[in-house]
Amino acid sequence: MKIVVLDRLTLGEDLDLSAAEQFGTLICYDNTTPEEVETHIADAEVVFVNKVKLHENNLKNATNLKVICEAATGYDNIDLDYCRKAGVAVCNVPGYSVYSVSQVTVSMVLSLVNHLPEYTGYTADGTYSNGQTANILTPIYHELYGKTWGIVGYGGIGSRVGEIAKALGCRVLAYKRKPVEGVECVDIDTLVAESDIITVHIPLSDETRNLISKERIAKMKKTAIVVNSARGAVADEEALCQAIEEERIAGLGTDVYSVEPFKTDSPFYRVRNRKNVCLTPHMAWGAKEARERCYREMLLNMQAFFKGEKRNRVD
Repeated sequence: MKIVVLDRLTLGEDLDLSAAEQFGTLICYDNTTPEEVETHIADAEVVFVNKVKLHENNLKNATNLKVICEAATGYDNIDLDYCRKAGVAVCNVPGYSVYSVSQVTVSMVLSLVNHLPEYTGYTADGTYSNGQTANILTPIYHELYGKTWGIVGYGGIGSRVGEIAKALGCRVLAYKRKPVEGVECVDIDTLVAESDIITVHIPLSDETRNLISKERIAKMKKTAIVVNSARGAVADEEALCQAIEEERIAGLGTDVYSVEPFKTDSPFYRVRNRKNVCLTPHMAWGAKEARERCYREMLLNMQAFFKGEKRNRVD
């Protein structure tokens, strides 16, 4: 059996993939360009993929292909309609990054709320040591206690962020398609209008694309901080960056982008150096433990398929 990993570097250079070798021949490509996909998967029976887009045009000649194992919870990079038609199984890995993403999300919020880059800058550049006072208290920062934290998408990651927000003393609002007990569920327009902190944790779909729209961004408080650790395209990226430039929101944190990596023509490139902006290179999912957990689950998904079992199937 031939197992092909299409974008090995997206899983981290430190991650040991050798466990797959007990099941067959393992071929790893650091990266795969769109033009290389068809060649790389030509005689593969199993494909491990993270970000590479797989669709009818590059799958149709992969006649040996039996199962695609997605190294993520989201699978919008895979053409499920074609896979169903072609009889190719598709498996994802739900829940593996809950602790990692929630940790980074809250870290972004705390950094933006507390202005940590500015304050650590005072000690790093000597301003504090050369000063005459025991403390520096500008820029002004505020407690999260008593503030409203709005969570868009209240699944595994969103609910974990909600627990942390409650522990910090926040009122938590949630936007969820099916309301749940134990949290105040509201519509998306109420959430964006009432929240001091807004964090986004929804998968990308036709329904959620551009959910954080220009019109909804206009409804936000001028003091609001927005953090997106879900998918770039769930938000109007240009509108978010314009809101920062025009000081219509107080802070922006983003780990995900509609084009990755974002290029110099991206609106994020314009705001990347602003003190009230925290941009990270799609790393929130990737704590070492989360990546190891994800890979173990991918191997189990593959094993289950060849045993005739259905495990984490999304096709």
